[in-house]
Amino acid sequence: MLTILGFAMIATFLVLIMMKKMSPIAALVLIPALFCVAVGQGAKLGDYVIDGVGNLAPTAAMLMFAIVYFGVMIDVGLFDPIVRGILRFCKADPMRIVVGTAVLAAIVSLDGDGSTTFMITVSAMYPLYKRLKMSLVVMTGVAATANGVMNTLPWGGPTARAATALKLDAGDIFVPMIPALGVGLAAVLLLAVVLGRRERKRIGMLTLDGAPAVETVTEPETVLVAAGGGDRARKASGGADRGTGTGTGTGGSAEDAESAEQDVDEGFKGLDPNRPTLRPKLYWFNAALTVALLTAMIMELMPIPVLFLLGAALALTVNFPHMPDQRARIAAHADNVLNVSGMVFAAAVFTGVLSGTGMVEHMADWLVGAIPEGMGPHMAIVTGVLSIPLTYFMSNDGFYFGVVPVLAEAGAAHGVSPLEIARASLVGQPLHMSSPLVPAVYVLVGMAKVEFGDHTRFTVKWAALTSLVVLAAGLLFGIV
Repeated sequence: MLTILGFAMIATFLVLIMMKKMSPIAALVLIPALFCVAVGQGAKLGDYVIDGVGNLAPTAAMLMFAIVYFGVMIDVGLFDPIVRGILRFCKADPMRIVVGTAVLAAIVSLDGDGSTTFMITVSAMYPLYKRLKMSLVVMTGVAATANGVMNTLPWGGPTARAATALKLDAGDIFVPMIPALGVGLAAVLLLAVVLGRRERKRIGMLTLDGAPAVETVTEPETVLVAAGGGDRARKASGGADRGTGTGTGTGGSAEDAESAEQDVDEGFKGLDPNRPTLRPKLYWFNAALTVALLTAMIMELMPIPVLFLLGAALALTVNFPHMPDQRARIAAHADNVLNVSGMVFAAAVFTGVLSGTGMVEHMADWLVGAIPEGMGPHMAIVTGVLSIPLTYFMSNDGFYFGVVPVLAEAGAAHGVSPLEIARASLVGQPLHMSSPLVPAVYVLVGMAKVEFGDHTRFTVKWAALTSLVVLAAGLLFGIV
């Protein structure tokens, strides 16, 4: 019964948020509360929630101060050179922009922290997507999938968990997986090309002020100039000339021009090269502080929440020594902090009920028991396939410490080594990064101003396909 109710609770949550019948925060709180009562454990709901909050409180603290820290670093211009390099590559071509999103997300993912990756990627790319009127779910989907592939780094979490659960060396798990993960990353880049070409076809070739395009229609002071995009491209440009306020394309109006200009101003606010928060004289201090912070994270010198707390305090004090300026920077990032931390604590209700009622344990036992006896010699493949849905519906802790040891034991009885099981268990990470149980995904959709349900509908199929590509590559190379 708990197995059925567990799957029903997850399915209800996903359906309601994808149909936009409830907000994610409300669904994360109310649905598990109702199911907790349904299983006859309503009296223990408070205990389950407190346990869940206790488990996720360090994560919430880490995200809160990480948002402040990297928000300040973005404000002071630390990542402007990366942004300029990506934008030079993109040249206002929708296909290049999507590919640039994947490349940027993959590079920044080397720090092993999803929230950091999403904050930097969205801050850099959101203005460009907004200005060219590209689909924002393309940005979130590509960024999340690229980060999911890179999340398998030994300091990213899943590999360390698999090594701990099966008492193996993390290097022995990860290093042989590099070719398969490389194929997975190539698949993400190919996906970015396909989605980018689709965006290019939808809106046409566009150009920004002062940025070259493959084909251009020269019009002075124009916000966006469409070339080869037909009516849809002209509509995307707003069909307006900023200098005169008159339409430059068919169907354009002065009101459209004003709206487009407002979008441009709003979108490029974060990339203004003359913004007052820039601190060029402190660039190398901020770069050294960030490198030191990431190094300390990788070496685990202190708990990550403590490192970000110290880093945020130091960054604010050095870059903005005056109290009014510090308060202004904190206020500027307060919306993101509140949205993300609120979502994490709401997710604590969901995970607390799943674990406290025993639903997770029963779901895992049922899935393992449903594996046919004849699949024993192929437990690595089974593990890889199961990792795709299970790491989406469960936390990494629940999967790697609750399910993987059982799968490894079943595989050992048929001669399948724990190393093969551990490597196969990493396959589902591209999809895992879009799970509603991953706090970092709320940073992504929140900063991109995308509905979580829209992101889920768009991303799940592509992320699952990427996971299958990684599994296929692992089998082809004899890794799993």
